[in-house]
Amino acid sequence: MAQHIRIPRHIDAPGNKVIKEYIGRVATGTNTISIAWMEAPPGWAEPPQQPEFTEYTVVLSGALIVSLKNEEIVVRKGEAIVVHQGEWVQYRTTEGAEYIAICLPAFSSQLVHRQEVNQG
Repeated sequence: MAQHIRIPRHIDAPGNKVIKEYIGRVATGTNTISIAWMEAPPGWAEPPQQPEFTEYTVVLSGALIVSLKNEEIVVRKGEAIVVHQGEWVQYRTTEGAEYIAICLPAFSSQLVHRQEVNQG
């Protein structure tokens, strides 16, 4: 049976990034895939992570900086990136960005494995 999602569910995120999940563990009880609209303000960064899911990201506006173990990739409006399950990654932005993130299996805080970052 079709499921019409009229309003996404807000998911807490590090920093002041907004996550609006349309499909996933929180919004629809789906654990196989999650689809969310992200809004990251200028200067935002999240802790490094090594997730147990593959993340497919399409940038709608601005630019997302994706730091991997051996390179840094700037993903701009109209571009996309795939970060595979188990890869070390950190997402950030200097100018702000809006993007769609699709995770297989679905995102969960237990599967993302964010690393502690010492500030000081």
